[in-house]
Amino acid sequence: MSRKTHITKLKEDFSKTYEEHSDAIFRYAYFKLSDTEKAKDVVQDTFVKFWEYISAESELQNVKALLYRIALNTIIDLYRKRKTFSLDTLAEDGFEPIYEPEKNEFERHESEAVLKAINELGEEDRNIMFMRYVEGLSFDDIAEVVGERSNTIAVKVHRLLKQLRQSLNIEEEK
Repeated sequence: MSRKTHITKLKEDFSKTYEEHSDAIFRYAYFKLSDTEKAKDVVQDTFVKFWEYISAESELQNVKALLYRIALNTIIDLYRKRKTFSLDTLAEDGFEPIYEPEKNEFERHESEAVLKAINELGEEDRNIMFMRYVEGLSFDDIAEVVGERSNTIAVKVHRLLKQLRQSLNIEEEK
């Protein structure tokens, strides 16, 4: 394959990948940062680094996992540059869980309890649960993103669900 043909194919593949994954990477970044502009910057940086990677590498095995890995590393770099992130700082900035008037009071308190329980998890655990239940990534994909074995991720997810059920006083289904 000539260099010109290779570059044309690379551009086509990159465009297709961007169209398929940019929204998911944005959601992931926004979930982690709670800032639209910073999330957009993470998406841009992720795809710039992805372009650099595919330009240098001849073979790519798992595009989705690579994109999440790049996005995670970019977000980690942002966290290192700013002060700690917590629910208290969100509350100080005026963030409150979404209240939907059509929900009854019990459901609103239940939603707040779930958010609180999730936020009590460690950063890596919240990240794993987000990738699994919000983005729908497989255990294999998550394992590749965080650098662990798939079985380890499956066990972590199971334990985290059990921990969340306990903190919310929900009986496990048999």
